[in-house]
Amino acid sequence: MRTMTDKTVEYSVLVVDDDFMVGRIHRGFLERMEGFVAAGEARSGAEALSAVRRLKPDIVLLDIYLPDMTGLQVLEQLRGSDFPPVDVVVVTAARDAETVSTSLRLGVLHYLIKPFSFDDLRERLEQVAVIRSRLGERSSSPQSLAQHDVDQVFGTFAGEGSAKRIIPKGLSETTMKQVVARLKEHDGDESASEFGDRVGLSRVSARRYLEYLVRIGWAQVDLRYGAIGRPEHRYLWVRD
Repeated sequence: MRTMTDKTVEYSVLVVDDDFMVGRIHRGFLERMEGFVAAGEARSGAEALSAVRRLKPDIVLLDIYLPDMTGLQVLEQLRGSDFPPVDVVVVTAARDAETVSTSLRLGVLHYLIKPFSFDDLRERLEQVAVIRSRLGERSSSPQSLAQHDVDQVFGTFAGEGSAKRIIPKGLSETTMKQVVARLKEHDGDESASEFGDRVGLSRVSARRYLEYLVRIGWAQVDLRYGAIGRPEHRYLWVRD
């Protein structure tokens, strides 16, 4: 992790995938994300372990299927005392329950099933960044964390009656709650501009919140084609 000249934090990410092209795609995703930088790439478990020791990345994107050992075996070694602390996000085609549960027990922060989109990866990495930031903000304090502080690390904003969820950097928890409430109460779909006018947000801000709700499955977006110009994105609340 390093602090950039504008005081924002940049997290280094090691990409571990045996497929050269897939690894490059994931690295390309990182190069498009603000606040993250690719520390390097590894094609095997042994390369991954060596790179973690050498590069000391903040986050590892770890595939499960590697040529010399499994990603789970890599994880077991990474949790040993002779490795620097590192957060892990699994990115894999493996979807069996045993692999998922073992990953959880070994401290994986997120588990992404291939193929996934740029937005899928960005959302998970931003959530990791939020966790690191919230712990880092308090790590220099001699005081213990209160339950509220711990709750913010293990989860965040919640819509009414829903499980808590970490929202991406740049989105306000308070505003998100208002967006959820106002979208739920609306009968029918609406554009980002219409929604923004109704709740007092700019079109750009409204669309960021609405797109996030689409990504987590709480809203859906449809395209409405007019006579001329680009299709209009229409957002609709779909969560029960």
